[in-house]
Amino acid sequence: MDASSTAAGAKGKKGAAGRKAGGPRKKSVTRSVKAGLQFPVGRIGRYLKKGRYAQRVGTGAPVYLAAVLEYLAAEVLELAGNAAKDNKKSRIIPRHLLLAVRNDEELGKLLAGVTIAHGGVLPKIHSVLLPKKTADKAAKEHKSPKKTAKSPKKAKA
Repeated sequence: MDASSTAAGAKGKKGAAGRKAGGPRKKSVTRSVKAGLQFPVGRIGRYLKKGRYAQRVGTGAPVYLAAVLEYLAAEVLELAGNAAKDNKKSRIIPRHLLLAVRNDEELGKLLAGVTIAHGGVLPKIHSVLLPKKTADKAAKEHKSPKKTAKSPKKAKA
């Protein structure tokens, strides 16, 4: 009876999970690390399940979604960082995000209906409001004869 009771006692231990009782526990590897991502695969999977978007969620779905979200975030941040650098700033502000998104064709299409708070608008002056080109040409014609006149040094030579 002693042999059977000890065998039952070893099996009844909780937390062993297939390893020998009292052995060293392996460090867990997250699905984000396995996929080589920074975004949390487990959390995105939990949100997919809790959101009730579908009855069942496959194992690859949160990994794929995390990869797509990480790519989009990296793309927006890279363009916003470039916009900040162009404005001689070291910190990204909402204005830089807006300039990055609106100047990129694909991101602009994706976020067409989105308003970025404190982003402002893209700088654009309508062509009707610009000074007329004919006035510019007339002004240049009047100035050009003066510029073509030879200097006194060249006239003596």
